[in-house]
Order: sequence, then structure tokens, then C-alpha cells
Amino acid sequence: MNIRGHLKTINHHKKLVTLMCFKVGLYKQGLLHDLSKYHPKEFIPGIIYYQGTCSPYNMEKKLHRLSKGWLHHKGRNPHHFEYWIDMSPVPGEGFVGMKMPKRYVLEMVIDRICASKNYQKDAYKDDSALIYYMRGREMMIIDPETDFLTRYLLTILAKKGEDYFISYVRKVLLKNIDGDYHVINQKLVLD
Repeated sequence: MNIRGHLKTINHHKKLVTLMCFKVGLYKQGLLHDLSKYHPKEFIPGIIYYQGTCSPYNMEKKLHRLSKGWLHHKGRNPHHFEYWIDMSPVPGEGFVGMKMPKRYVLEMVIDRICASKNYQKDAYKDDSALIYYMRGREMMIIDPETDFLTRYLLTILAKKGEDYFISYVRKVLLKNIDGDYHVINQKLVLD
């Protein structure tokens, strides 16, 4: 039961992410998204801790205070903000979130949208991913501008809907996906 349920969940999530990535123009990222979930280091814990209502890694952490599957996953997938945590170049600052490239911020946003759809099913609404993100935001070690861009995109989805979100991403964000972005006076500036 767990094998079938877990495989169905990750396949459905991958399909949702791939389709949305294709809609916005991130074809390569759509195809490569979360392939590490099929690696035994992630797949086996996924089966063991599968519940169908949230990530199996959450249950593994709850029971063992860490998830080897999650550690493997976040270290191989740059669309997770945790991938970008490193020692600050400023002495004494400790660990900080490094600024994520726009393409990975967008994939992270799409990942959160599709995870919300996958787990919430019919209860999913356009603000679901934003609510989930904001609930965990205080615990995150994330670059402030990366956080702003993430909230900005999730807010567009929450207020204007998925069609507008996809159109905005295609017409604005993807124009220079490999360019930089800055937050100046609480406004997003895309270079």
C-alpha cells in the first residue's frame, strides 16, 4: 500500500510541476524536477513514512529528529531554499541564505503550488501555497530578496489567479530569467 501510494503521490506531483513549468517556459527544469525522489535514499524513506497527506520527510523528522531522505533531496535540488544556505562571507554572521537565481525561485514557487494541489486536492485554492509559505517563513534561513520574490509571486497567484500568474511569469519574469533582481523600497526590480 505504501509503495503504491508514495509512487502515485510523487508521480502526480512531478506531473503537475512539469506541466506548470512547461506553461511558463521552464522546459528543462520541468523535465528534471525532483528526479532524485526516485533514488533509493529518498524513495525508501518515502515508502516507510508515507501518509498521503504531507511529505513523508515530515514524519521521518518527527520520529527521528532528522530525515536522511530530505537531507539527500535538498542537497541535490537547487529549487529548495535550503540548498542555498551557507556560511556568510561576513565573519560572525554564521549561516545565511544566499540569493537564489530567478529560475530556481520560480521552480520553488511552482513546486509549492503543486505540492499544495497534490496534498489538498479539492480543498486547494489559489492562496493555499502562500498560506503554507507564510506559516513556515519565520523558521527559514532565506535571503531577504529571495523571500520577497517568492512572496511576490505567491501573492500574484493568490490575488489574481493561476492564469494571470502564468501570464505574468511568461511576459515579465522570463524575459530575462538569468538576469538579477533587487528589492528597492519594497518594490521588485528585475534586471
